[in-house]
Amino acid sequence: MREWIVTNGLGGYASLTYQNTNTRKYHGLLVSSLNPPTERWVFISNIYDRLQIENRTYNFNDAKGVFSFDIFPSFSYNFEGTKIKKTVFMEQEKNTTILKYDIKTKKPVTMIHTPHLNSRKLYDVTGQRILNFDQETIDNGVVIKPGNTDKKMKIILKNSTYNPAFYWEEFFYEKDKERNDSWVDNNVHLGDLNKTINGDATYYLVLTLEDEINSDPSKIYSKEIQRKKNIVKQSNLSKKFEKLVLSTDNFIVKKDKGKSVVAGYHWFGDWGRDTLIALPGLALVTGRYNDAKQILLSFSKYCKNGLIPNAFMERDSVAIYNNADSSLWYIDRVYQYLKYTNDKEFVKKIWETLKSIINGYKNGTDFDIHMDDDYLISHGPGLTWMDVRIGDYYPTPRNNKAVEIQALWYNALRIMSGLAQSLGKEDTYYDLSEKVKNSFKDQFDQQYDVIDTKDLSFRPNQIFLVSLDFSMIDKSFQEKIVNDVRGELVTVFGLRTLSPKDSRYKGCYFGDYNKDEAYHNGTVWPWLMGPFVKAFIKTKPNGPIWREFAYRNFLVPMFDVFGENWDGGIHEIFDGDPIYSPRGCITQAWSVSEILRCWVEDVENIRPEYEEILESFKIRV
Repeated sequence: MREWIVTNGLGGYASLTYQNTNTRKYHGLLVSSLNPPTERWVFISNIYDRLQIENRTYNFNDAKGVFSFDIFPSFSYNFEGTKIKKTVFMEQEKNTTILKYDIKTKKPVTMIHTPHLNSRKLYDVTGQRILNFDQETIDNGVVIKPGNTDKKMKIILKNSTYNPAFYWEEFFYEKDKERNDSWVDNNVHLGDLNKTINGDATYYLVLTLEDEINSDPSKIYSKEIQRKKNIVKQSNLSKKFEKLVLSTDNFIVKKDKGKSVVAGYHWFGDWGRDTLIALPGLALVTGRYNDAKQILLSFSKYCKNGLIPNAFMERDSVAIYNNADSSLWYIDRVYQYLKYTNDKEFVKKIWETLKSIINGYKNGTDFDIHMDDDYLISHGPGLTWMDVRIGDYYPTPRNNKAVEIQALWYNALRIMSGLAQSLGKEDTYYDLSEKVKNSFKDQFDQQYDVIDTKDLSFRPNQIFLVSLDFSMIDKSFQEKIVNDVRGELVTVFGLRTLSPKDSRYKGCYFGDYNKDEAYHNGTVWPWLMGPFVKAFIKTKPNGPIWREFAYRNFLVPMFDVFGENWDGGIHEIFDGDPIYSPRGCITQAWSVSEILRCWVEDVENIRPEYEEILESFKIRV
């Protein structure tokens, strides 16, 4: 069953299925971030709606409502000629969800709204029914204080009556059961809010943790509609990109006084690697340059021993650094930011961070990340984006010299060489980049996934040898990689993580094995379609023809499956085998952003404004 989501720019969100049911513990109408963008709590699980016409009562969840998406998700119902449209939105940077009801009726009706509450951390379930909830009836609503937090929930409905009640109900989350996760929860059935309607009307049901409850929800709605329209306008992109552009807005969030990126909904927080890979699609092709700058600046402040954090933990926001690629992606993303802004003053500001990254890799840093005698980067297990760990076991360890780490290393050195020259700094990077390239070419005589162990597992990581701006391999080898990847790994929703010809290949995420065994051993990742499309077009001689070919063959099939009511969200992963069932998070930052980026930059050839100025970086070949 498909799912929708709206977000508030803090990491909080509202999300249910298209039938407005809860099939995950992560679902809820008010899921709030208490330390943006992490430490999220489920406060209001759902609001069940009923319509009373004379002595007949209709339950919305028993009806076949029609889902639609136009800036916000909406649901349309028809009961005996009474038409109701329900729209869900959140107020930006507020822990507030608002339900808008547009009613057309020729007879008096009564709307009945029944909240179901919880008060728990996002990953948990309420197993025992021992949590206290204090209720206080107020004008036009009710205030609820859970016993395990200092937060107060407020449910406001003007010109309504509230009939108190309190009893527990058990919820069963089928999606979590499927994932072998905790799936039995207890929620509190609160009383009913009743509102009588005598004719056509529009009203708002407000769910909030905020102290201020006097704001006019109709003005909030108008403000949010305008904010969304401004995001589309700021992108300066045509209407065909609108849904993806709007979807990117879900991921850019407030963090302290700056900005960060939620990697995916529902359960990811802000992750370094995901943020940086997603950055061009989220904030550059969409014209949100200041957000991009704030994100890059924020991560520079967390740089430690030359490492950019891999993630900030959901429960306590502590930074962890266990990855070998985020720092190298950081240098590349500074370069992409420059292409769009030519903001050299910003580069000067973070120059010491950039230097510290190269020095950390060159001289050695944490997690056994270091430059070896052959000038290539060696690292410990589980430090690439294929980082799954099950106890002490790594299904895809890829330790020592993973191919994309070398591609990113060379790319970073070439960028640093160009930046040094551009800023009048000493260029200590170009000669080293030449040594890296020559050493790599000497060893990369076959399409290895890990260089020194000569691992010939056919995975998508080699595509970065082609897609990054600075490549170590010649054109004919680039073409071979693209053709081979297309033949074995490309699907309608992205790239498989392992060739189906490999005995370890798992074509379904769920099976008689731990799902994490399949995560990078066949599972499809949409974000990889971005670098693949870039690499594909890069290796073709006649640009316009092949750009159209790429669009028709690599993007349109995906868009056709999503259909007209698509909200622009793209799942984290899909099964490797048909029917390519969607799995993981319902929308992922790098999935959305890389599809948008490659469509704009590579397929439509809408290039960054200052790209030609920076072409001087490529003079030294």
